[in-house]
Amino acid sequence: MAAGGIWTSLGLMAAVVMAVGLCRSLARRRLHTHPQLCSFLLELLSTFQVCACTNELSLLGNTEPRPHTALTLTYGFTVLHGLTLPGSTCNPCGTLQPLWGKQTSLRAGGMKIGAQFAAAVLARVFMHFIWRLEMAESHSGALAQGCGNPMQTTEVQAFCIELLFSVVFQLTILQVENIKPSYRVHAVALLITMLVFAGGNLTGAIFNPALAFSLHPHCFYDSFLTYALVYWVAPCLGTILVAFVWKSLLGHQKTLKSEL
Repeated sequence: MAAGGIWTSLGLMAAVVMAVGLCRSLARRRLHTHPQLCSFLLELLSTFQVCACTNELSLLGNTEPRPHTALTLTYGFTVLHGLTLPGSTCNPCGTLQPLWGKQTSLRAGGMKIGAQFAAAVLARVFMHFIWRLEMAESHSGALAQGCGNPMQTTEVQAFCIELLFSVVFQLTILQVENIKPSYRVHAVALLITMLVFAGGNLTGAIFNPALAFSLHPHCFYDSFLTYALVYWVAPCLGTILVAFVWKSLLGHQKTLKSEL
């Protein structure tokens, strides 16, 4: 991709981040008396930002020098999302974990997951509209692309990779939750960048069901069961395993403390 195309994409993503930030601010001010609706809109807007920017970032994967440019952009925008979207998970797995641990109600968790998938669809529709304007060279090719075949390995291996990455990611989130937020976003961004480097060429290293649906809707249409197992079931199963083990460890620690 030409340098001008990269700057166009970066400008587009920056505009999305600023627009979402403005909408989130308005939602907080206008809907503070309606906490459930406010929470739904904040999660929808946040997930929209992540999905829209990642859709555009996916077009920059082949930018030279490879893979340094793509990894740098992945790290940079992950940090940006972490700083501009505090309090939002933007990932059904991140919502599933407190839901499994009974830290949030089924209604609240269901609304958040619904907001995330709705945002994933809206982001894809929005990006298709933007790509039709062909503001960058890569946009014309994106419109003609069907299923990009993100799985470059067997279905079993892809399932295991997404499961493992989800376990590693969710464990890290639990470990760094007490770290200062300005440091935590960099730790999480570094982990995501490392996982993308390790498995991006095999499955895309997504471990986010809503984001996977936004990035590869044609693949879900063509082979729903396979992609649902790899990109929905595997990350959710990894999250449940982490929540179960973490709860068991905390319970064991409390028992030891009471005995002492």
